Amino acid sequence: MTLLILGLATFLGVHSIRIFAAGFRDAQMAKLGPNGWKALYSIVSIAGFVLIVYGYADARMTPVAVWSPPPWTGHLAALLTIPAFILLAAAYVPGTRIKRAVGHPMVAGVKVWAFAHLIANGTLADVLLFGSFFAWAILDYASARRRDRAACTEYVAGPITRDLSAVVAGLAAWTAFAFWLHAWLIGVRPFGG
Repeated sequence: MTLLILGLATFLGVHSIRIFAAGFRDAQMAKLGPNGWKALYSIVSIAGFVLIVYGYADARMTPVAVWSPPPWTGHLAALLTIPAFILLAAAYVPGTRIKRAVGHPMVAGVKVWAFAHLIANGTLADVLLFGSFFAWAILDYASARRRDRAACTEYVAGPITRDLSAVVAGLAAWTAFAFWLHAWLIGVRPFGG
């Protein structure tokens, strides 16, 4: 469990600098340059992610039950991850109405993904992992929207085909992950079998 906690603190910590220490971030960017800051940020993020993966895998070997989710929560989680994948796709398709409406679709997608997994999993490792990402996403989303309002940022939407592209890409990614990749990477089949 120690590796998981250390990984979460590292990964979410570096991803929270803009929320809690924007001045520090700006000073480091001025000192290291944008590329230097991005390189350092990326290295720390990857290290944190690796610790999360190993820590979570290790914690799953000796699970500590916190609560027993009812079986229907797994089905609800599978359904909730559909909009999460669409939101993630919309973050990478420029000029969508989704981005204009949501502002920060990737963070919103992480929030939905984390919530979906939090309600469907009841071990201590699950609560730490998904609860941490859920709390971080709530804080980061609120912070990003505040920055948008302060800067009078408006997201311009292009043709509807961009939204359709995001929806199709999100659904394709969800299908691949739900039916094949989740079992291969995580060892859990969302739909059994």
